[in-house]
Amino acid sequence: MTTLLKNVTNSIWHAFNTLQQDGSGFVGKSKLKVLTANIATLLDLYGVERGLDHYRSTPTLNFDHYLYYLGQEVFSSLSAELPLSLLRNYETKIDEVCWLVCHKDFHMNDAYYNEEAVYQLFRIFCMMADLYNDDLDDNQFTVKIHPSEALIVVKQLLNSLGLDYNNEEKYDYLKKSDDSLEFNEFLEILRFKDYDKVNDYVASICEAIGDIYQTLIMDVVKKGYLFRRGYVLPTFREYFFVLQPCELTYYKHHTDREVCGTIALNSRFMVKPSISSSGKIERIQKFTLVSGDRTFELGAQDHKTRLQWISALQLAITYSTGREGFQRDAVNRRKQQRELEARKRQEEEQLRSIHLRQLQETNVQLEQEKLARLAAESQARQYEAVAREDSRRVAELEDVKLCLEKMLEDEIQAKRDEEIVRALQARVLAEEWEKREELEQLQIEQKNLLELERQKRIEFEHRQQENESRFRDAEQKLRQLEDERKKLDRELKMARQKITLSEENKGIVEAKLQAMAPTYRKAPDFMIRRTQSFVASDRPVVVAVPR
Repeated sequence: MTTLLKNVTNSIWHAFNTLQQDGSGFVGKSKLKVLTANIATLLDLYGVERGLDHYRSTPTLNFDHYLYYLGQEVFSSLSAELPLSLLRNYETKIDEVCWLVCHKDFHMNDAYYNEEAVYQLFRIFCMMADLYNDDLDDNQFTVKIHPSEALIVVKQLLNSLGLDYNNEEKYDYLKKSDDSLEFNEFLEILRFKDYDKVNDYVASICEAIGDIYQTLIMDVVKKGYLFRRGYVLPTFREYFFVLQPCELTYYKHHTDREVCGTIALNSRFMVKPSISSSGKIERIQKFTLVSGDRTFELGAQDHKTRLQWISALQLAITYSTGREGFQRDAVNRRKQQRELEARKRQEEEQLRSIHLRQLQETNVQLEQEKLARLAAESQARQYEAVAREDSRRVAELEDVKLCLEKMLEDEIQAKRDEEIVRALQARVLAEEWEKREELEQLQIEQKNLLELERQKRIEFEHRQQENESRFRDAEQKLRQLEDERKKLDRELKMARQKITLSEENKGIVEAKLQAMAPTYRKAPDFMIRRTQSFVASDRPVVVAVPR
Protein backbone atom coordinates (compact mmCIF):
# COMPACT_ATOMS: atom_id res chain seq x y z
CA MET A 1 0.00 0.00 0.00
CA THR A 2 1.45 3.38 -1.07
CA THR A 3 1.80 6.28 1.34
CA LEU A 4 -0.93 8.30 -0.39
CA LEU A 5 -3.45 5.44 -0.27
CA LYS A 6 -2.61 4.85 3.38
CA ASN A 7 -3.23 8.54 4.17
CA VAL A 8 -6.61 8.70 2.38
CA THR A 9 -7.94 5.25 3.36
CA ASN A 10 -10.15 6.64 6.14
CA SER A 11 -11.78 9.28 3.95
CA ILE A 12 -12.34 6.70 1.16
CA TRP A 13 -14.03 4.45 3.73
CA HIS A 14 -16.48 7.23 4.64
CA ALA A 15 -17.40 7.60 0.97
CA PHE A 16 -17.68 3.80 0.63
CA ASN A 17 -19.86 3.65 3.75
CA THR A 18 -22.20 6.29 2.32
CA LEU A 19 -22.57 4.36 -0.95
CA GLN A 20 -23.72 1.17 0.80
CA GLN A 21 -27.44 1.43 1.42
CA ASP A 22 -28.27 -1.80 3.26
CA GLY A 23 -25.39 -1.76 5.73
CA SER A 24 -24.18 -5.18 4.56
CA GLY A 25 -20.63 -4.00 3.93
CA PHE A 26 -20.93 -4.41 0.12
CA VAL A 27 -21.32 -1.73 -2.58
CA GLY A 28 -22.28 -2.24 -6.19
CA LYS A 29 -19.55 -1.91 -8.79
CA SER A 30 -21.49 0.74 -10.71
CA LYS A 31 -21.27 3.14 -7.75
CA LEU A 32 -17.65 2.29 -7.10
CA LYS A 33 -16.78 2.99 -10.74
CA VAL A 34 -17.95 6.60 -10.34
CA LEU A 35 -15.92 7.06 -7.13
CA THR A 36 -12.87 5.41 -8.72
CA ALA A 37 -13.11 7.57 -11.83
CA ASN A 38 -13.19 10.77 -9.73
CA ILE A 39 -10.18 9.68 -7.66
CA ALA A 40 -8.25 8.60 -10.78
CA THR A 41 -9.00 11.92 -12.55
CA LEU A 42 -7.38 13.82 -9.68
CA LEU A 43 -4.27 11.67 -10.21
CA ASP A 44 -4.30 12.25 -13.99
CA LEU A 45 -5.38 8.67 -14.66
CA TYR A 46 -8.22 7.73 -16.97
CA GLY A 47 -10.16 4.55 -17.70
CA VAL A 48 -8.93 2.63 -14.62
CA GLU A 49 -12.50 2.28 -13.35
CA ARG A 50 -13.37 -0.06 -16.25
CA GLY A 51 -11.21 -2.75 -14.66
CA LEU A 52 -13.79 -3.14 -11.89
CA ASP A 53 -16.03 -5.06 -14.30
CA HIS A 54 -13.42 -7.81 -14.60
CA TYR A 55 -12.24 -7.65 -10.97
CA ARG A 56 -13.78 -10.59 -9.14
CA SER A 57 -16.93 -12.24 -10.40
CA THR A 58 -19.33 -10.68 -7.89
CA PRO A 59 -21.48 -7.62 -8.67
CA THR A 60 -20.54 -6.07 -5.34
CA LEU A 61 -17.30 -5.54 -3.40
CA ASN A 62 -16.52 -5.10 0.26
CA PHE A 63 -14.15 -2.38 1.41
CA ASP A 64 -11.16 -4.69 1.69
CA HIS A 65 -11.54 -5.85 -1.93
CA TYR A 66 -12.08 -2.28 -3.15
CA LEU A 67 -9.04 -1.02 -1.24
CA TYR A 68 -6.93 -3.77 -2.79
CA TYR A 69 -8.14 -2.79 -6.28
CA LEU A 70 -7.27 0.87 -5.67
CA GLY A 71 -3.79 -0.09 -4.49
CA GLN A 72 -3.12 -2.34 -7.49
CA GLU A 73 -4.78 -0.40 -10.33
CA VAL A 74 -4.82 3.28 -9.28
CA PHE A 75 -2.26 4.30 -6.66
CA SER A 76 0.42 1.90 -7.89
CA SER A 77 0.80 4.15 -10.97
CA LEU A 78 2.18 6.96 -8.80
CA SER A 79 5.86 7.33 -8.14
CA ALA A 80 7.10 6.23 -4.74
CA GLU A 81 9.30 9.36 -4.57
CA LEU A 82 6.58 11.99 -4.68
CA PRO A 83 7.57 15.18 -2.84
CA LEU A 84 5.72 15.93 0.36
CA SER A 85 4.02 19.06 -1.08
CA LEU A 86 2.58 17.13 -4.03
CA LEU A 87 1.58 14.28 -1.78
CA ARG A 88 -0.30 16.72 0.47
CA ASN A 89 -1.99 18.29 -2.59
CA TYR A 90 -3.24 14.88 -3.83
CA GLU A 91 -4.45 14.02 -0.35
CA THR A 92 -6.43 17.28 -0.11
CA LYS A 93 -8.16 16.71 -3.47
CA ILE A 94 -9.09 13.09 -2.67
CA ASP A 95 -10.46 14.12 0.72
CA GLU A 96 -12.59 16.77 -0.98
CA VAL A 97 -14.08 14.20 -3.36
CA CYS A 98 -14.83 11.80 -0.51
CA TRP A 99 -16.34 14.62 1.53
CA LEU A 100 -18.66 15.53 -1.35
CA VAL A 101 -19.95 11.95 -1.28
CA CYS A 102 -20.42 11.59 2.49
CA HIS A 103 -21.00 15.14 3.80
CA LYS A 104 -24.80 14.60 3.92
CA ASP A 105 -24.31 11.90 6.55
CA PHE A 106 -22.83 14.53 8.89
CA HIS A 107 -25.34 17.36 8.39
CA MET A 108 -25.21 19.67 11.39
CA ASN A 109 -28.58 20.30 13.04
CA ASP A 110 -27.34 23.45 14.79
CA ALA A 111 -25.48 26.58 13.84
CA TYR A 112 -22.38 26.02 15.93
CA TYR A 113 -20.21 24.98 12.95
CA ASN A 114 -20.22 26.08 9.38
CA GLU A 115 -19.69 23.71 6.47
CA GLU A 116 -15.99 24.52 6.15
CA ALA A 117 -15.36 23.85 9.86
CA VAL A 118 -17.06 20.44 9.65
CA TYR A 119 -14.96 19.58 6.58
CA GLN A 120 -11.79 20.58 8.43
CA LEU A 121 -12.82 18.45 11.42
CA PHE A 122 -13.51 15.60 8.98
CA ARG A 123 -9.97 15.75 7.63
CA ILE A 124 -8.55 16.01 11.14
CA PHE A 125 -10.62 13.00 12.18
CA CYS A 126 -9.50 10.95 9.14
CA MET A 127 -5.84 11.73 9.81
CA MET A 128 -5.97 10.81 13.51
CA ALA A 129 -8.45 7.89 13.31
CA ASP A 130 -7.81 4.20 12.63
CA LEU A 131 -9.59 1.66 10.45
CA TYR A 132 -11.04 -1.27 12.44
CA ASN A 133 -12.41 -4.58 11.20
CA ASP A 134 -15.53 -5.99 12.85
CA ASP A 135 -14.71 -9.12 14.87
CA LEU A 136 -18.10 -10.67 14.07
CA ASP A 137 -18.23 -9.86 10.35
CA ASP A 138 -15.09 -9.68 8.18
CA ASN A 139 -16.95 -7.57 5.60
CA GLN A 140 -17.73 -4.77 8.04
CA PHE A 141 -15.21 -2.00 8.69
CA THR A 142 -15.38 1.20 10.70
CA VAL A 143 -13.18 4.25 11.27
CA LYS A 144 -12.83 5.45 14.86
CA ILE A 145 -10.58 7.83 16.74
CA HIS A 146 -8.96 6.93 20.01
CA PRO A 147 -10.11 9.02 23.03
CA SER A 148 -6.56 10.24 23.67
CA GLU A 149 -6.39 11.67 20.12
CA ALA A 150 -9.79 13.31 20.52
CA LEU A 151 -8.57 14.78 23.81
CA ILE A 152 -5.69 16.49 21.95
CA VAL A 153 -8.18 18.26 19.65
CA VAL A 154 -10.37 19.23 22.62
CA LYS A 155 -7.39 20.74 24.46
CA GLN A 156 -6.27 22.74 21.44
CA LEU A 157 -9.79 24.06 20.80
CA LEU A 158 -10.25 25.09 24.42
CA ASN A 159 -6.85 26.81 24.45
CA SER A 160 -7.68 28.61 21.20
CA LEU A 161 -10.95 29.82 22.76
CA GLY A 162 -9.06 31.11 25.77
CA LEU A 163 -10.57 28.51 28.12
CA ASP A 164 -8.75 26.39 30.68
CA TYR A 165 -8.98 22.68 29.99
CA ASN A 166 -8.10 21.81 33.58
CA ASN A 167 -11.44 23.23 34.72
CA GLU A 168 -13.40 20.98 32.35
CA GLU A 169 -13.96 17.81 34.35
CA LYS A 170 -16.52 16.46 31.88
CA TYR A 171 -13.69 15.53 29.49
CA ASP A 172 -11.74 13.57 32.07
CA TYR A 173 -13.43 10.36 30.94
CA LEU A 174 -11.43 10.58 27.70
CA LYS A 175 -8.26 9.93 29.71
CA LYS A 176 -9.59 6.69 31.19
CA SER A 177 -11.80 5.38 28.37
CA ASP A 178 -10.65 2.95 25.70
CA ASP A 179 -13.84 3.18 23.63
CA SER A 180 -12.99 4.74 20.27
CA LEU A 181 -15.31 7.37 18.77
CA GLU A 182 -16.92 7.60 15.35
CA PHE A 183 -17.04 10.92 13.51
CA ASN A 184 -20.56 11.82 14.74
CA GLU A 185 -19.48 11.19 18.33
CA PHE A 186 -16.30 13.15 17.72
CA LEU A 187 -18.36 16.13 16.51
CA GLU A 188 -20.67 15.84 19.50
CA ILE A 189 -17.90 16.22 22.09
CA LEU A 190 -16.61 19.31 20.26
CA ARG A 191 -19.90 21.20 20.60
CA PHE A 192 -19.17 23.61 23.44
CA LYS A 193 -22.75 24.81 23.83
CA ASP A 194 -22.39 26.17 27.36
CA TYR A 195 -19.60 28.68 26.70
CA ASP A 196 -21.71 31.83 26.60
CA LYS A 197 -18.80 33.85 27.93
CA VAL A 198 -17.03 33.48 24.56
CA ASN A 199 -17.90 36.44 22.36
CA ASP A 200 -19.07 35.57 18.84
CA TYR A 201 -18.89 31.89 19.66
CA VAL A 202 -19.44 30.49 16.12
CA ALA A 203 -16.78 32.67 14.52
CA SER A 204 -14.37 32.01 17.37
CA ILE A 205 -14.70 28.24 17.29
CA CYS A 206 -14.53 28.12 13.48
CA GLU A 207 -11.36 30.20 13.60
CA ALA A 208 -9.97 27.89 16.29
CA ILE A 209 -10.78 24.87 14.14
CA GLY A 210 -9.04 26.58 11.21
CA ASP A 211 -5.89 27.02 13.32
CA ILE A 212 -5.95 23.38 14.34
CA TYR A 213 -6.52 22.43 10.71
CA GLN A 214 -3.47 24.42 9.66
CA THR A 215 -1.40 22.76 12.37
CA LEU A 216 -2.52 19.16 11.93
CA ILE A 217 -3.49 18.85 8.27
CA MET A 218 -1.39 21.49 6.55
CA ASP A 219 1.42 20.43 8.87
CA VAL A 220 2.26 23.98 9.93
CA VAL A 221 5.16 23.60 12.35
CA LYS A 222 5.17 27.25 13.34
CA LYS A 223 3.84 30.57 12.18
CA GLY A 224 4.41 34.16 13.22
CA TYR A 225 6.08 37.44 12.35
CA LEU A 226 9.77 37.57 11.45
CA PHE A 227 12.11 40.06 9.83
CA ARG A 228 13.72 39.25 6.49
CA ARG A 229 16.59 41.06 4.83
CA GLY A 230 15.86 41.92 1.20
CA TYR A 231 18.07 41.30 -1.80
CA VAL A 232 17.80 44.69 -3.50
CA LEU A 233 17.47 46.81 -0.40
CA PRO A 234 19.53 45.23 2.42
CA THR A 235 17.06 46.26 5.09
CA PHE A 236 14.91 44.14 7.36
CA ARG A 237 11.20 44.05 6.60
CA GLU A 238 8.59 42.30 8.72
CA TYR A 239 6.56 39.46 7.17
CA PHE A 240 4.17 36.81 8.44
CA PHE A 241 5.93 33.44 8.03
CA VAL A 242 4.30 30.00 7.84
CA LEU A 243 6.67 27.06 8.32
CA GLN A 244 5.90 23.61 6.94
CA PRO A 245 8.24 20.59 6.68
CA CYS A 246 8.89 21.19 3.00
CA GLU A 247 8.68 24.99 2.69
CA LEU A 248 8.79 28.32 4.46
CA THR A 249 6.18 30.73 3.08
CA TYR A 250 5.82 34.39 4.04
CA TYR A 251 3.03 36.96 3.59
CA LYS A 252 2.76 40.68 4.19
CA HIS A 253 0.09 40.09 6.84
CA HIS A 254 -1.43 37.05 8.52
CA THR A 255 -4.79 37.77 6.82
CA ASP A 256 -3.33 38.00 3.35
CA ARG A 257 -3.77 35.17 0.87
CA GLU A 258 -1.18 36.40 -1.59
CA VAL A 259 2.19 34.77 -1.10
CA CYS A 260 5.15 37.13 -1.07
CA GLY A 261 7.70 34.37 -1.33
CA THR A 262 8.48 30.71 -0.63
CA ILE A 263 11.68 29.04 0.48
CA ALA A 264 11.74 25.34 -0.47
CA LEU A 265 13.39 23.41 2.38
CA ASN A 266 15.48 20.31 2.00
CA SER A 267 18.10 18.38 3.92
CA ARG A 268 20.92 20.69 2.67
CA PHE A 269 19.64 23.66 4.66
CA MET A 270 21.25 24.68 7.94
CA VAL A 271 20.12 27.17 10.58
CA LYS A 272 22.77 29.31 12.25
CA PRO A 273 22.28 32.05 14.86
CA SER A 274 24.00 35.35 14.05
CA ILE A 275 26.28 36.90 16.65
CA SER A 276 26.71 40.67 16.75
CA SER A 277 30.29 41.76 16.03
CA SER A 278 29.93 44.88 18.16
CA GLY A 279 28.86 42.97 21.26
CA LYS A 280 25.80 45.17 21.77
CA ILE A 281 22.28 43.88 22.20
CA GLU A 282 20.48 44.53 18.93
CA ARG A 283 16.80 45.22 18.47
CA ILE A 284 16.47 42.31 15.99
CA GLN A 285 17.69 38.88 17.03
CA LYS A 286 19.16 37.57 13.77
CA PHE A 287 19.71 34.06 12.44
CA THR A 288 20.49 32.71 8.98
CA LEU A 289 19.10 29.93 6.84
CA VAL A 290 21.91 28.57 4.65
CA SER A 291 21.82 26.10 1.73
CA GLY A 292 24.96 25.91 -0.44
CA ASP A 293 25.59 29.35 -1.88
CA ARG A 294 22.18 30.70 -0.87
CA THR A 295 21.74 32.49 2.44
CA PHE A 296 18.51 33.85 3.92
CA GLU A 297 18.97 36.26 6.80
CA LEU A 298 16.03 36.39 9.22
CA GLY A 299 15.37 38.04 12.55
CA ALA A 300 13.01 37.86 15.53
CA GLN A 301 11.75 40.35 18.07
CA ASP A 302 13.47 38.70 21.03
CA HIS A 303 15.90 35.94 21.91
CA LYS A 304 13.18 33.48 22.99
CA THR A 305 11.32 33.78 19.70
CA ARG A 306 14.57 33.30 17.80
CA LEU A 307 15.28 30.08 19.69
CA GLN A 308 11.77 28.82 18.97
CA TRP A 309 12.12 29.53 15.24
CA ILE A 310 15.56 27.92 15.07
CA SER A 311 14.21 24.76 16.73
CA ALA A 312 11.14 24.75 14.44
CA LEU A 313 13.27 25.22 11.31
CA GLN A 314 15.57 22.38 12.29
CA LEU A 315 12.52 20.15 12.83
CA ALA A 316 11.05 21.16 9.44
CA ILE A 317 14.36 20.47 7.67
CA THR A 318 14.47 17.04 9.29
CA TYR A 319 11.02 16.14 7.94
CA SER A 320 11.47 17.83 4.55
CA THR A 321 12.71 14.64 2.88
CA GLY A 322 10.21 12.31 4.56
CA ARG A 323 7.16 10.72 3.02
CA GLU A 324 4.94 11.81 5.90
CA GLY A 325 4.57 15.14 7.61
CA PHE A 326 5.47 16.02 11.16
CA GLN A 327 1.93 15.78 12.57
CA ARG A 328 1.12 12.48 10.85
CA ASP A 329 4.39 11.08 12.08
CA ALA A 330 3.48 12.24 15.60
CA VAL A 331 0.08 10.53 15.26
CA ASN A 332 1.79 7.33 14.13
CA ARG A 333 4.23 7.50 17.04
CA ARG A 334 1.37 7.98 19.50
CA LYS A 335 -0.44 5.05 17.89
CA GLN A 336 2.66 2.86 18.20
CA GLN A 337 3.00 3.94 21.82
CA ARG A 338 -0.64 3.00 22.49
CA GLU A 339 -0.15 -0.36 20.79
CA LEU A 340 2.99 -0.91 22.84
CA GLU A 341 1.14 -0.02 26.03
CA ALA A 342 -1.76 -2.27 24.99
CA ARG A 343 0.65 -5.14 24.39
CA LYS A 344 2.25 -4.47 27.75
CA ARG A 345 -1.16 -4.45 29.43
CA GLN A 346 -2.09 -7.64 27.61
CA GLU A 347 1.18 -9.26 28.68
CA GLU A 348 0.61 -8.06 32.24
CA GLU A 349 -2.92 -9.47 32.13
CA GLN A 350 -1.58 -12.75 30.81
CA LEU A 351 1.09 -12.81 33.51
CA ARG A 352 -1.54 -11.90 36.09
CA SER A 353 -3.86 -14.64 34.83
CA ILE A 354 -0.97 -17.13 34.84
CA HIS A 355 -0.06 -16.05 38.36
CA LEU A 356 -3.69 -16.36 39.48
CA ARG A 357 -3.96 -19.77 37.85
CA GLN A 358 -0.74 -20.88 39.54
CA LEU A 359 -2.01 -19.45 42.82
CA GLN A 360 -5.27 -21.35 42.41
CA GLU A 361 -3.39 -24.53 41.57
CA THR A 362 -1.19 -23.96 44.63
CA ASN A 363 -4.28 -23.44 46.78
CA VAL A 364 -5.80 -26.62 45.39
CA GLN A 365 -2.56 -28.49 46.10
CA LEU A 366 -2.48 -27.04 49.62
CA GLU A 367 -6.08 -28.11 50.16
CA GLN A 368 -5.27 -31.56 48.84
CA GLU A 369 -2.21 -31.77 51.07
CA LYS A 370 -4.29 -30.57 54.01
CA LEU A 371 -6.93 -33.22 53.31
CA ALA A 372 -4.18 -35.83 52.88
CA ARG A 373 -2.61 -34.74 56.18
CA LEU A 374 -6.00 -34.94 57.93
CA ALA A 375 -6.59 -38.36 56.37
CA ALA A 376 -3.11 -39.49 57.46
CA GLU A 377 -3.76 -38.22 60.99
CA SER A 378 -7.12 -39.98 61.04
CA GLN A 379 -5.49 -43.16 59.74
CA ALA A 380 -2.72 -42.83 62.34
CA ARG A 381 -5.35 -42.49 65.05
CA GLN A 382 -7.08 -45.58 63.69
CA TYR A 383 -3.77 -47.46 63.65
CA GLU A 384 -3.09 -46.30 67.19
CA ALA A 385 -6.52 -47.50 68.29
CA VAL A 386 -5.91 -50.84 66.53
CA ALA A 387 -2.50 -51.07 68.23
CA ARG A 388 -4.07 -50.39 71.61
CA GLU A 389 -6.73 -53.00 70.88
CA ASP A 390 -4.03 -55.49 69.84
CA SER A 391 -2.09 -54.77 73.03
CA ARG A 392 -5.24 -55.33 75.05
CA ARG A 393 -5.88 -58.60 73.23
CA VAL A 394 -2.27 -59.70 73.73
CA ALA A 395 -2.61 -58.97 77.44
CA GLU A 396 -5.84 -60.96 77.54
CA LEU A 397 -4.15 -63.82 75.70
CA GLU A 398 -1.27 -63.73 78.19
CA ASP A 399 -3.78 -64.01 81.01
CA VAL A 400 -5.48 -66.91 79.25
CA LYS A 401 -2.10 -68.53 78.72
CA LEU A 402 -1.27 -68.27 82.42
CA CYS A 403 -4.65 -69.76 83.31
CA LEU A 404 -4.15 -72.61 80.88
CA GLU A 405 -0.65 -73.28 82.21
CA LYS A 406 -2.05 -73.40 85.71
CA MET A 407 -4.77 -75.77 84.59
CA LEU A 408 -2.15 -77.95 82.88
CA GLU A 409 -0.07 -78.12 86.05
CA ASP A 410 -3.17 -79.12 87.98
CA GLU A 411 -3.87 -81.89 85.48
CA ILE A 412 -0.25 -83.12 85.68
CA GLN A 413 -0.52 -83.19 89.44
CA ALA A 414 -3.77 -85.11 89.14
CA LYS A 415 -2.03 -87.66 86.89
CA ARG A 416 0.76 -88.04 89.42
CA ASP A 417 -1.77 -88.57 92.19
CA GLU A 418 -3.51 -91.13 89.99
CA GLU A 419 -0.24 -92.98 89.46
CA ILE A 420 0.31 -93.07 93.21
CA VAL A 421 -3.16 -94.44 93.66
CA ARG A 422 -2.49 -97.10 91.04
CA ALA A 423 0.71 -98.12 92.80
CA LEU A 424 -1.12 -98.44 96.07
CA GLN A 425 -3.83 -100.49 94.37
CA ALA A 426 -1.18 -102.80 92.87
CA ARG A 427 0.40 -103.28 96.24
CA VAL A 428 -2.96 -104.03 97.81
CA LEU A 429 -3.75 -106.51 95.04
CA ALA A 430 -0.39 -108.22 95.56
CA GLU A 431 -1.12 -108.59 99.25
CA GLU A 432 -4.69 -109.71 98.73
CA TRP A 433 -4.14 -112.25 95.99
CA GLU A 434 -5.73 -114.88 98.15
CA LYS A 435 -9.06 -113.21 97.93
CA ARG A 436 -9.15 -113.77 94.19
CA GLU A 437 -12.83 -114.32 93.66
CA GLU A 438 -13.89 -111.28 95.51
CA LEU A 439 -10.95 -109.37 94.09
CA GLU A 440 -11.86 -110.44 90.54
CA GLN A 441 -15.22 -108.89 91.06
CA LEU A 442 -13.46 -105.80 92.33
CA GLN A 443 -11.03 -106.10 89.39
CA ILE A 444 -13.88 -106.00 86.93
CA GLU A 445 -15.24 -102.93 88.59
CA GLN A 446 -11.77 -101.43 88.73
CA LYS A 447 -11.23 -102.31 85.10
CA ASN A 448 -14.40 -100.53 84.15
CA LEU A 449 -13.25 -97.58 86.17
CA LEU A 450 -9.85 -97.72 84.41
CA GLU A 451 -11.44 -97.82 80.97
CA LEU A 452 -13.53 -94.89 81.93
CA GLU A 453 -10.45 -93.14 83.19
CA ARG A 454 -8.54 -93.90 79.97
CA GLN A 455 -11.39 -92.57 77.93
CA LYS A 456 -11.33 -89.48 80.05
CA ARG A 457 -7.55 -89.23 79.55
CA ILE A 458 -7.95 -89.57 75.80
CA GLU A 459 -10.70 -87.03 75.91
CA PHE A 460 -8.51 -84.82 78.08
CA GLU A 461 -5.64 -85.10 75.59
CA HIS A 462 -8.03 -84.23 72.79
CA ARG A 463 -9.25 -81.29 74.82
CA GLN A 464 -5.66 -80.33 75.49
CA GLN A 465 -5.05 -80.16 71.73
CA GLU A 466 -8.19 -78.16 71.36
CA ASN A 467 -6.98 -75.90 74.16
CA GLU A 468 -3.72 -75.35 72.30
CA SER A 469 -5.65 -74.28 69.18
CA ARG A 470 -7.91 -72.20 71.34
CA PHE A 471 -4.76 -70.60 72.74
CA ARG A 472 -4.09 -69.14 69.24
CA ASP A 473 -7.63 -67.95 69.14
CA ALA A 474 -8.06 -67.39 72.88
CA GLU A 475 -10.17 -64.28 72.63
CA GLN A 476 -13.02 -66.09 70.90
CA LYS A 477 -12.90 -69.35 72.89
CA LEU A 478 -12.08 -68.10 76.37
CA ARG A 479 -15.58 -68.76 77.59
CA GLN A 480 -15.49 -72.30 76.25
CA LEU A 481 -12.13 -72.95 77.94
CA GLU A 482 -13.50 -71.73 81.21
CA ASP A 483 -16.44 -74.10 80.84
CA GLU A 484 -14.06 -76.95 80.02
CA ARG A 485 -11.94 -76.08 83.03
CA LYS A 486 -14.99 -76.20 85.29
CA LYS A 487 -15.99 -79.51 83.79
CA LEU A 488 -12.50 -80.92 84.37
CA ASP A 489 -12.60 -79.63 87.92
CA ARG A 490 -15.83 -81.57 88.46
CA GLU A 491 -14.36 -84.68 86.92
CA LEU A 492 -11.20 -84.32 89.00
CA LYS A 493 -13.30 -83.96 92.06
CA MET A 494 -15.19 -87.12 91.17
CA ALA A 495 -11.88 -88.89 90.58
CA ARG A 496 -10.61 -87.79 93.93
CA GLN A 497 -13.82 -88.93 95.53
CA LYS A 498 -13.41 -92.26 93.83
CA ILE A 499 -9.82 -92.48 95.01
CA THR A 500 -10.94 -91.64 98.52
CA LEU A 501 -13.66 -94.28 98.25
CA SER A 502 -11.11 -96.75 96.96
CA GLU A 503 -8.83 -96.01 99.90
CA GLU A 504 -11.73 -96.53 102.25
CA ASN A 505 -12.57 -99.83 100.54
CA LYS A 506 -8.92 -100.76 100.78
CA GLY A 507 -8.98 -100.22 104.55
CA ILE A 508 -12.12 -102.26 104.86
CA VAL A 509 -10.63 -105.02 102.75
CA GLU A 510 -7.41 -105.00 104.78
CA ALA A 511 -9.37 -105.16 107.95
CA LYS A 512 -11.41 -108.06 106.70
CA LEU A 513 -8.27 -109.80 105.46
CA GLN A 514 -6.63 -109.41 108.80
CA ALA A 515 -9.73 -110.73 110.44
CA MET A 516 -9.98 -113.70 108.13
CA ALA A 517 -6.26 -114.43 107.75
CA PRO A 518 -6.19 -117.62 109.91
CA THR A 519 -8.88 -119.21 107.82
CA TYR A 520 -6.89 -118.99 104.61
CA ARG A 521 -3.96 -120.99 103.72
CA LYS A 522 -1.02 -119.80 101.87
CA ALA A 523 -1.80 -119.08 98.23
CA PRO A 524 -0.19 -121.28 95.65
CA ASP A 525 2.69 -119.97 93.55
CA PHE A 526 0.68 -119.70 90.39
CA MET A 527 -1.68 -117.29 92.10
CA ILE A 528 1.24 -115.16 93.24
CA ARG A 529 2.64 -115.10 89.70
CA ARG A 530 -0.77 -114.25 88.34
CA THR A 531 -1.14 -111.41 90.81
CA GLN A 532 2.25 -110.08 89.87
CA SER A 533 1.27 -110.22 86.22
CA PHE A 534 -1.77 -108.14 86.99
CA VAL A 535 0.32 -105.59 88.76
CA ALA A 536 2.79 -105.45 85.88
CA SER A 537 0.01 -104.95 83.39
CA ASP A 538 -1.00 -101.78 85.22
CA ARG A 539 -4.47 -103.09 85.81
CA PRO A 540 -6.22 -103.09 89.15
CA VAL A 541 -6.09 -106.37 91.03
CA VAL A 542 -9.27 -107.56 92.56
CA VAL A 543 -8.82 -109.77 95.57
CA ALA A 544 -11.51 -112.28 96.25
CA VAL A 545 -12.88 -111.94 99.71
CA PRO A 546 -14.62 -114.98 101.13
CA ARG A 547 -18.13 -114.50 102.15
